[in-house]
This record gives sequence, C-alpha cells and structure tokens, in this order.
Amino acid sequence: MNDSVSRTPRARRPRRTPVLMAGAVAALLVGLAACGSSDDSDSAAPSASGGSSDGAFPAKVDTKFGEITIDKAPQRIVALGWGDAETVLALGGQPVGASDWLAFGGEGVGPWAKGMYDKKPEIIGTLEPEYEKIAALQPDLILDTKSSGDKTRYDTLSKIAPTVGVPEGGDQYKQTWEKQTEMVSAALGVPEKGKKLIADTEAKFAEAVKAHPEFKGSTITLGSRTSEGYGAYVSGTGRVDFVERLGFTNNPAVEAKAGEGFSVSVSKENLDLLDADLTVMSPIGIPASDISGDPLYKAIPSVKAGHSLVFDDEILSQAFATDSVLSTVYALDKVAPLFAEKMK
Repeated sequence: MNDSVSRTPRARRPRRTPVLMAGAVAALLVGLAACGSSDDSDSAAPSASGGSSDGAFPAKVDTKFGEITIDKAPQRIVALGWGDAETVLALGGQPVGASDWLAFGGEGVGPWAKGMYDKKPEIIGTLEPEYEKIAALQPDLILDTKSSGDKTRYDTLSKIAPTVGVPEGGDQYKQTWEKQTEMVSAALGVPEKGKKLIADTEAKFAEAVKAHPEFKGSTITLGSRTSEGYGAYVSGTGRVDFVERLGFTNNPAVEAKAGEGFSVSVSKENLDLLDADLTVMSPIGIPASDISGDPLYKAIPSVKAGHSLVFDDEILSQAFATDSVLSTVYALDKVAPLFAEKMK
C-alpha cells in the first residue's frame, strides 16, 4: 500500500513541484514585505502559545534536518503535518493555516477538537501544499512533524519560515503522538504543557491495560482496504504504536515484510497474512461491506473465528487514523472495549 492510497482520497490539484515553486515563493515574500510588516494590527493573530509571555525561548527542536531554533513565541503558525494542527490546539495555540489530511472539512479537524478554533484556519493541501498560499499567511513557524520527510518539501517550506520537520527516523509518517506532542510543545515554548498532556494520556493507556490483561502478548493485524487493494501497517506508525501501548504485538508475518513505508501491500491471494489473534481493518474510500462481505476476507482464520473488527463508524476509524494527542484519547475510550469484545 503506497502513501497515496493510505488516506482518504481527496480532489487532486494540478501537480506543481517544490523546486519550481521556490522562486514563486521568494517573489511573493518580497511583495509581502513591500506591502507591510506582520506587526500591523489587521494581520495580528492570537498567540500560538496560548497567550503565554514566559515561554521557553529561544526554543530548540531536533529534527531530521538538524536543530531548529525558534527565537520568540510564534504568533502565526501553519500546521501542515498529519495531526500537527490538533496538537497545536491541544497546547492552547491557534494555527492560521492547516492541512486536512482526512478530509474532515470545515476547520479540518475531527469532532474531538470541535470548538477549539477561535477562527477557521486557511486550509492547505496535504501531499502537495500550496506554497504561495502558505507564504501569503506570513507564518513565523511552520510545523510539518508528521509527513513524508521529503527534503525538497522541507527546503521549500524553510525558505518561507522556520520549519520543524520530521524527527530523525520519522520519514513516511512514522511519528507517534507522543513524539509529535513533544516536538510541537517545544516549538511553541511550552514543553511543560506538552509533558503534562503526554503524562495524562499515558495514564489513560495504563488504565486500559489494567482493565484488559487479555491484550498483553496477543498478536494483532491492523490493515485497511482501498479501491486498490488490501494492506497492513507496520511498527513505527501511529496505529501500531497505539495497540502496542495496549499490550498487543504487531503481526510478526507483516513485520517480516516491512520496508521503508508505513504499510505493506497484501494481495488477495495472500490474505492469510492478515491472520492474528485479532484482525482489525479500516475501509478507506470504500464501504466497510467491501471488506466484511469479501469471501476471501471471511476465509481468514481469525475472521472465521469471529476475532476480527471492521470499522464501519467513519468517525471512529478517523480517530484511530489521526493519532494526535486529542484523537488518541477519543479512540482509546471507544476502541479498547471493541477489541475486548472481539477477543472473547
């Protein structure tokens, strides 16, 4: 399963390469500077650090692209990475621009973050962000902590504003909500707030682990089906990190096929690869019945035994996929009981 089919399909924009865009971005920045500075009252935005004037600045964040320094509290944040906008909101910030990876619409966040924006952000493209639109927002910080890790993308963004990209080893969206929260809170100058969010969420996981000892050591497959076929997720991704925290072990047969991507393709002739103590599937851009009603899927041993779950609740599936510090708590409350029911 490649990156382009591992998320909800959305309208494609004409392809415009970052290399070609760099010149356009530079020209736009010059024009903006000539028109006036971002200190004008009309362009002022709510403080991205929740109004705190005593943040930890200059802030330093380690990334794949080196140590990034943010000199002062950012006022205009563009959050591009998967879940970055929700993380900023959880920390009390207000992005002026954000990407809507799962096509929620509206403000570009899930219902677990409803009402957290004071003002709807400018929605930016995901795989191919519109660099002119980003530059026009005059950001003083760009967050792209959960993304492909592509250097050309990073280089183009960093010409616009200081950019916090993926961490070392975080290419292809292999970034946990915990590391994301740590990086974003550091960039906003509120690392202690980030630590508290992480600790509170980890405490909820501990409660779930205690309530469900049957999860410990059980194997699990986390897969999905799109119009292009079946796939399964590998360790290092948010979904797998979620279940591993609950005590599960990711399907060893899937792990044996893992490459650099966050998932592996599974042919219809080899669907038994999805067999585990618990098999969990998400439909992406297709009806859930295309999975649950597939005779080949129903022939998988774990499915025949009733130890499988196909997400037919789109919101729950999206919460599981988003893997931000906000959506994780929502998913934990809903998913753990469903897993336990299917393990009986």
